[in-house]
Amino acid sequence: MAAGETQLYAKVSSRLRGRSTPSLLEPLLAMGFPAHTLCRDTRGTWPALCCRLRCHRNDPSLDDPIPQEYALFLCPTGALLEKLQEFWRESKRQCAKNRAHEVFPHVTLCDFFTCEDQKVECLYEALKRAGDRVLGTFPPAVPLVLHSSISYLGFFLSGSPTDVIREFAVTFATEASVLAGSPHVSAPHFSICSQASSLSHCVLQKHCTVKPCTKQLHLTLAHKFYPHHQRTLEQLARAIHPGLGCPWTAALYSRDMRFVHYQTLRAVFQYKPQNVDELTLSPGDYIFVDPTQQEEASEGWVIGVSQRTGRRGFLPENYTDRASEADTWVKHRTYTFSLATDLDSRKDGEGSGRPSAEFHPPQTSRSLSSIQALQATVARRSVLVVRHGERVDQVFGKSWLQQCSTPDGKYYRPDLNFPCSLPPRSGGIKGFESDPPLSSCGVFQSRLAGAALLDSGVRVTSVFTSPALRCVQTAKLILEELKLEKKMKIRVEPGIFEWTKWEAGKASPALMSPEELKEADFPVDADYRPAFPLSCLLPAESYEEYVDRCTASVRRIVNTCARDTGVILIVSHGSALDSCTRPLLGLPPRDCGDFAQLVRKIPSLGMCFCEENREEGKWELAPPPVKTLTHGSNSAFNWRNWILGN
Repeated sequence: MAAGETQLYAKVSSRLRGRSTPSLLEPLLAMGFPAHTLCRDTRGTWPALCCRLRCHRNDPSLDDPIPQEYALFLCPTGALLEKLQEFWRESKRQCAKNRAHEVFPHVTLCDFFTCEDQKVECLYEALKRAGDRVLGTFPPAVPLVLHSSISYLGFFLSGSPTDVIREFAVTFATEASVLAGSPHVSAPHFSICSQASSLSHCVLQKHCTVKPCTKQLHLTLAHKFYPHHQRTLEQLARAIHPGLGCPWTAALYSRDMRFVHYQTLRAVFQYKPQNVDELTLSPGDYIFVDPTQQEEASEGWVIGVSQRTGRRGFLPENYTDRASEADTWVKHRTYTFSLATDLDSRKDGEGSGRPSAEFHPPQTSRSLSSIQALQATVARRSVLVVRHGERVDQVFGKSWLQQCSTPDGKYYRPDLNFPCSLPPRSGGIKGFESDPPLSSCGVFQSRLAGAALLDSGVRVTSVFTSPALRCVQTAKLILEELKLEKKMKIRVEPGIFEWTKWEAGKASPALMSPEELKEADFPVDADYRPAFPLSCLLPAESYEEYVDRCTASVRRIVNTCARDTGVILIVSHGSALDSCTRPLLGLPPRDCGDFAQLVRKIPSLGMCFCEENREEGKWELAPPPVKTLTHGSNSAFNWRNWILGN
C-alpha cells in the first residue's frame, strides 16, 4: 500500500472511533469486526452479512474505512427496456462492444458521490421524499429524441416533462445532502479519484455532497465506437420506438471506489491454487485487475483482487472472461413512478446485497418476428474469411504419412490427434502427402467455431472453399454445426488456394477433384463453375500472380452473390485473410516480405470480417462475429521411457 493511502486509512479510522452503532451489531463488534464494515453490510440480510464476513475472513481490507460511491439513475422498464436490451445485444454482435455496453440502459440523475456507510439510510429516505414530491406530476411518457455523432448515439430527453425529472434529481440531491450532513448542494462535487491524495480529499470531507446532473439529460445507446459503425448503429436505433410508454424507476446504485479504474474479469471455470500466492476461482467470481500493475505476472497470468474474498493474488487469465463495469455494482433501493403501484413497492425495492449486472425485469423471450424485423433493418452483405483448422502435418511434421502407414499402404492411427480415417482418393494414401487432412484437434476447432457462429446468430448464405482437403473439411464441419449441411452446397474455388510457391514440389499440387470430394461424402456443388479452374494453378507462381488470382476470385465470389444479404463464408488458408480482404477494402497488395511475416502469425480458425456499405459504395473491415480460439500445446508422451527410463 502506498504511503499516501496508509495515512488516509489512519485518518479515516481515527474519525470513526467512538461512534454509536445499532445494538444488533454489538456481538459482531465484540468479535473485532469494524463498525463501518458492519454498517455497510446491513444493506443485505443478516444471513448474507454473516456469509460475506465468513468469505472475507482472510481479506486484508476487511476493516477498510473507505466508503462506497453512490449514484442515482432513472431506468426504463417494460416494453421500452426490452427494445433497448435487444439493441444492446444486436449492436454488440454486429459492431462489437463499445462503452455503452459497460452499463445497463439508464439516464444519470446524480453522478457518483461518496457517503459514509453509517449514513446510507439517509439516502434511502431522500429517495422516498423526492419521489413522493413529484409522483403526481411525473410524466406518463418521457419524450426521447435520437441524437447521433461520430462517437455518440443516444436519446435526449426533451420537452416540459424533463423539468419534472430535473426537479426530482435536485430534490434528491438536496434531501440527501441535508440528511447525510451536508448543509447545501452547491458545494464542489468531488469526482472519481484514482490517486491516494485526491482519494483522501474525497473521503475526508465532512459532508456528503450530492450534485444533480445539470447537462442535457440523455440515455446513451452507443459511445466511443468505430466511426464506420455509425450508420449500422443508427439503423438499429431506429427500430426502437421512443414513444413507448413505460414505468420509469429511479435506482440507487453503489460501487467500490477502490477499483473504479480497474478491469473487471469474471471467472468461467473453477481453479484450485497450486501455490500460496494464487487465487481460488469459482464460476461467477469477479476479479479486479489493475492493467498498470502486471509486471510481476508471467505470460497468461494476471494479478487481481477477488471481489468474493478480497484477497489479492495470481490467476490464469484464460479461466476468465471480460465483465462489464456495472456487473459488480450493488442496487440498493428503487422508486417506481407509477400511480398504479402501491406505496410499499414504490419506496423500497430492497437491495439484494449482490452485484447487479443489468437492470432487468424477469427475462422475457423475444418473438421470432421481432428478431427478423431487426435483422431486416440492417440487412447487408458481408464476407467472413476463415483459416482452416489444425492440419495433421503441422503437429507431426512432413513425415506424418510414414508414421501412420503400414508396409502394404494401409492407414492406421498411431496417435489420438491423427484423424480417425482418411477419405478415399484416386492417388491412394500417397496423395495425402501434399494434401494433408485435419488433425483430430483441427476437427474439434472447426466444430467449435461453427457452434460459435450458430450462437452469434449470423446468417450464412453461401460457402466457398479452397480445394485443399483441410479447407473442405473445415467448411463441412462448420456447416454441420450451423445445421446447414443438408441445405447448402460447398463451392470449391481453386482461385483462393494457397500461394503455390509455398507448396512442396515443382508440379501443380495434387488435389481432390469436386467429383472425388462428392464421392467422399462432402456436400460440394459439382455444378459450380470456378473463377479460376484447378488446371490453371501454376506451380511456384510469383507473388504478383498469386495476388492477381485471389483478387479476381474474391471479386467473382462477391458478384456471384450480388443479391444475397447475409454472410458469404470463405474457408481458405491463412494467406487468404490478407489476399482476399484487401481487394474488397480497396487496399493495395502488401509488401511480399511483410506478407510472409504476417501469415506465419495467423492461427487456426483465424477470421477476418468485411461488411458492405452500399450507401457509400464500399466495403469496411469489422470485428468478426465470434471470438478467437486460443489454446496451448500438448507434447507427445512416452509412458515406457517415463516409467522405465533413467
